[in-house]
Amino acid sequence: MPAREDDAAHRARLRYAWRVCSVTSLGLVLIGVAGSTLNVALPSVVRHFSAGPFESGWILLSFLLVNTASLVFFGRVADLVGRREVYLAGFALFTVASLLAGLSPDVWFLVAMRVVQAVGAAMILANGTVIIADAFPPERLSQGMGVYIGTLSVAQLAGPTLGGLIAETAGWQWIFWVNVPAGVVALGWGAVTLRRVPPGPKQPLDALGNALVFAALSALLLALSEAGSRGPSSPMAVAGAAVFAALVPVVVLVERRAAHPVLDGRLFGGRMLAFANLASFCNALARASLILVVALYFQAARGVDAFTAGLSVLPVPVGMALASPVAGALGRRVPAYALSVGGSLLSTAGLGVLVLSTGAGTPYGVVGAGLFLAGCGSGAFLTGNTTQVMQGLPAGGLGVVNGFRLMVMNVGVVLSVGVSLSVLAGSVGPELGAQVYAGTLSTLSPVAVDQLMDGFRRTYAVLSAVALSGAVLAALARPDRR
Repeated sequence: MPAREDDAAHRARLRYAWRVCSVTSLGLVLIGVAGSTLNVALPSVVRHFSAGPFESGWILLSFLLVNTASLVFFGRVADLVGRREVYLAGFALFTVASLLAGLSPDVWFLVAMRVVQAVGAAMILANGTVIIADAFPPERLSQGMGVYIGTLSVAQLAGPTLGGLIAETAGWQWIFWVNVPAGVVALGWGAVTLRRVPPGPKQPLDALGNALVFAALSALLLALSEAGSRGPSSPMAVAGAAVFAALVPVVVLVERRAAHPVLDGRLFGGRMLAFANLASFCNALARASLILVVALYFQAARGVDAFTAGLSVLPVPVGMALASPVAGALGRRVPAYALSVGGSLLSTAGLGVLVLSTGAGTPYGVVGAGLFLAGCGSGAFLTGNTTQVMQGLPAGGLGVVNGFRLMVMNVGVVLSVGVSLSVLAGSVGPELGAQVYAGTLSTLSPVAVDQLMDGFRRTYAVLSAVALSGAVLAALARPDRR
């Protein structure tokens, strides 16, 4: 009888775990679709507002910056007041901000709504992985993570096509409004499904640490954005770099003295966790801007419309969508460590193909093969790395340490977008940088297109080198044998 009862309890836990996975996957789909649709439709938004390179970059970077800087904060808040409540509040905030973003009267109001979206997304992302880790039995965690991360791939699969179609037919406003019904559904299903979890012990928030990290990242992004639009010697670029350099030692000093620091050293207390998180940073830096860069390539260099560009980037999310659940299933037999290393090497190979083949007349089959390899590598890496890190987390304060894990990854995302946009805009000079964002460069200057090809090759070369560094770090994250 006890064995039967245990079996029944185990089956009941699995049923609940998969329902939880459906809720958290909806959250990831919501955020993934929102990001990938805007990546493809950005030229349409830029043309509507007649935005310059600086404003154009901050439509994307404002979201990434605020989301990154607030992940640990909302992980801590969830530990204190309850994970379910913070998670559902994130759905509500993201949905309202999406509605208002479509009503934007000017580009800076849109940037402000992207900031509010970022806060809601941080409340969702900081807690989704922990909710799954709590719900699944340890031996099934890799399967749950594979499905969870695979849904992000599905979102990125649908997002570019959806974004291009919406931009060409319904108008840029619907890039944001399409999130509203999805957000309402996710909020309702989450409220019905998720069980209440007692909050953890009361601990102070590291307000000063959060503020300093936000200020440092803002300064760095300002420097990168200004360097791309006005050149690296522009006063704002120099000032941003100087402020960032000055704040780094201040952040280190403050965080060493904080009782509950936002930069939680527990994740770097052991060799495996340290290298696994550094590998995650490198993978994000190499992966995050790929769809945006390729979409700009097809629109700016080949002169295609947003819908065609959306179709052209599909090999990346297709690869992720196929590799993530396969890696999750393999996770019951293959160590998560091996999946991480193999995924990193695949990503490096895919980016290497793009480095060697980029040109205005390159056959699409070659470009698509490189994108597919990079997508497969990212899907396998994310599944293996996330499982490995979550299994090695300290027992207490999961929201905080998971928020820190995501923040490390998101710093890579922020830098990826900032660096890629700076390299691309810088390759054609400040005068033509606006045409890169608007996707109209190919109609103006064949010479500028040649310059842009050099920029793409340099960008892919940098991303490929970073991906290779991630593979080395993933290999160094081999768990200790006991």
